[in-house]
Amino acid sequence: MFFERQIYSTLKGHIENKKATILIGPRQVGKTTLMKQLNLDLQTKYKCLYIDLDIYSQYEKINSYENLINTLTLNGYENNNEQKFILFLDEFQKYSDVSNIIKNIVDHHPNIKVFASGSSSLAINNNIQESLAGRKRVVHVYPLSFEEFLNFKEKNDLIGQLHKAADIKSDSLPTLMPELYKELKEFLIFGGYPEVALSAQNEKKEVLESIFDLYVKKDLVDFLDIDKIKNAKMLINHLALNHGQEINYNKLGQVASLDSKTSKNYVEILKETFLITLLSPWYTNKNKELTKTPKVYFIDNGVRNYFINNFNKTEIRNDSSFLFESFVISELLKKGTPANNIKFWRSKNKQEIDLILDDGGAVKPIEIKYKNNIKKSDFTGLKNFMSNYSNYDHGYLINTQTNKSVSENITMLSPFELDNLCL
Repeated sequence: MFFERQIYSTLKGHIENKKATILIGPRQVGKTTLMKQLNLDLQTKYKCLYIDLDIYSQYEKINSYENLINTLTLNGYENNNEQKFILFLDEFQKYSDVSNIIKNIVDHHPNIKVFASGSSSLAINNNIQESLAGRKRVVHVYPLSFEEFLNFKEKNDLIGQLHKAADIKSDSLPTLMPELYKELKEFLIFGGYPEVALSAQNEKKEVLESIFDLYVKKDLVDFLDIDKIKNAKMLINHLALNHGQEINYNKLGQVASLDSKTSKNYVEILKETFLITLLSPWYTNKNKELTKTPKVYFIDNGVRNYFINNFNKTEIRNDSSFLFESFVISELLKKGTPANNIKFWRSKNKQEIDLILDDGGAVKPIEIKYKNNIKKSDFTGLKNFMSNYSNYDHGYLINTQTNKSVSENITMLSPFELDNLCL
């Protein structure tokens, strides 16, 4: 059964655009499923060809421009036909020459639409930065959003309530809010990988283990040639234990028996393979921002909890607030917020804001509290920020309180209203 992802309609809208559409994201989040379903749906209107570059014999069919055209012709492509021919290339980053082949297609065959997928932003950027400059549209595919998670579990009644909860103008929250929070708690523990969402409760840990094992084999070892796997795992485990904290590269290197430069390089690799995201500190002086240490968050809470072997309920753990912060950050990414636009703020006086959304124009300060009972002190950080930066006079506090309210120039939001934050 195919559960339609929210990004599916976006991909369909790319068909008439001559640029290549590049899907990038972690392994096993559904990029292949998306392309196979798109291939199946489009065959009623277009001639299509799907090539899996994980299989070398498939690569041989397109390992030169001439071979590709021959392969396309054998599958119904006609050079002088204005009708679109759709070409799907799965895991194209495995071979650096494929990007040049895509370049030739985009430049010389406007009647061929290319969809290509890859699992490493680092590898893709290295391979396509120059050859596909101005010839590509990049679409990020992440693990399931919370709404998609509900869809995969066929919780249609809750999806309807979720949409009502997202209406910031509504005077009352929906009656099924307790059920929404019940599902959210599971999402905070096991995350949003599709196979995990579809697995029975007693199988979820095993599925997460297989996801990580494949990540190590395919990304860290085979492709990125990391030779110190044991050290890399120690580094990942330390980051997982310090989820939501600023990275101390010296400490990280000591724990993983790596020098500071190597540990920084490994962290960058983890970011570019979508295991983690890094939040830079926000400053009005951009040069100063570059000198400060980022915070680390795992994009998927299930993967993070696998590393520390903690799948306890949120009620009995001491890191629930960080899981909730990670949820908010990941949801913003899944809703299309660029990672570079999500930051945090800390003043010289140690005043702090969990998130700052900044697209170069609008700025939204956000506090995140995983609790029901909000106190005046919970607004202190937001008020301090707006006092220091008078141009930004409205803040947001995300919490689990079940009644909407607005305090002065601060809007309180439930975790189901995050669409209202997107810039």
